[in-house]
Amino acid sequence: MDDEVLSTQKDNNDLSDNSDVAIQDIEVVSAQEQPSLPPKPKRKFVALASLCLISAIVGGLTTVAAMPTIYRSNLSPIQADNPSSITQVAYTANETKFPVAQIAKNVGPAVVGVSNFQASRGSSDLIEAGSGSGFIIDATKGLIATNNHVIQGAKKITVSLSDGRNLDAKLVGADPRTDLAVLQISDTENLTAVNIGDSSKIEVGESVVAIGNPGGDEFARSVTTGVISATNRTLDLQGVASFNLIQTDAAINPGNSGGPLVNHQGQVIGINSVKYAEPGFEGMGFAIPISDALPTLQQLITSGVAKHPALLVSTDDQYIPYARSNDKPLGAYISGVTQNGPAAKAGIMKGDVITKIDDVQIQNSSDLIRELYKNNVGDKVAVTYIREGVAKQVEATLGEITSNQ
Repeated sequence: MDDEVLSTQKDNNDLSDNSDVAIQDIEVVSAQEQPSLPPKPKRKFVALASLCLISAIVGGLTTVAAMPTIYRSNLSPIQADNPSSITQVAYTANETKFPVAQIAKNVGPAVVGVSNFQASRGSSDLIEAGSGSGFIIDATKGLIATNNHVIQGAKKITVSLSDGRNLDAKLVGADPRTDLAVLQISDTENLTAVNIGDSSKIEVGESVVAIGNPGGDEFARSVTTGVISATNRTLDLQGVASFNLIQTDAAINPGNSGGPLVNHQGQVIGINSVKYAEPGFEGMGFAIPISDALPTLQQLITSGVAKHPALLVSTDDQYIPYARSNDKPLGAYISGVTQNGPAAKAGIMKGDVITKIDDVQIQNSSDLIRELYKNNVGDKVAVTYIREGVAKQVEATLGEITSNQ
């Protein structure tokens, strides 16, 4: 990577001025350049600004320190003929709803524990640095979906199955931008795969079941129940594009990350990833919608990397409090532009503030990422931005950034 910075949100503690709002880089940008922002407002008390997502990445550090085809039958997966495509169970109204006990019996065997082993300090020995969950998406090929943060930094990955087997797993591919990863185990004897549902059809109030390994294998395949509390939630998490999330009150705890959120037809509709841990708050867990995850999982399976549309700019959300205090338009403040990238070719410059993509309002960096990711590499988008108080609009052809850059 050398002198390039990837799409990641930097921790506030890394800012030289200890400001309240972290810098967020979007896509690939010229590195290490600090944004030259207007004078910042006075520091304000922001007790909840961090969201206190202390266990935001719920699969991480609970211990010491895809899919060629998805299966169509309700609760009895059958390998389809075409191993190179992903399909989902077709949504139909008034489908049979299964009791929780039946869902646990059928989906539970497809849920696995995932252990992340890393080198201990001052030693070459590997120790278990974290654990999470995953679920089998292709029984024939031994493919497993999980979160990127569950396996990030691992020198060795092991998977524990419902029948007691503990197997080494190979990392097929991972994508920090969407917090998704695919693993593979070589021993595929007697594996059970999940059914993939359609998360675009879910409704608030719908009953759901979460299955995973909170706290590690000691509580393997724990089942919790609840409802879909909300959809299209956005959280400001480091290193991932966390938008369109499913909010649920089904209990999600450290170690549940990567496990399935299942509807009452026994279909996976989400990947459990985040817990809101602010003191006094209960029942606020979040899952990546499975329909949003499938394209990335398929890319990871077929090529080992995921590709995303990009303007190739960086943004700085320190602009937001300044804009609010000085009655300036909200938007994504451009702190850097990659030479010869899509934004540069369209005439966008450092210091511009993007306020719309096509006809959708942009108020911050997360909004910008969300709207860009609705498109494909090569698509043309209309970009509205403010420069020195004047609104301008240009057309930009989206470029590409991959998960291994």
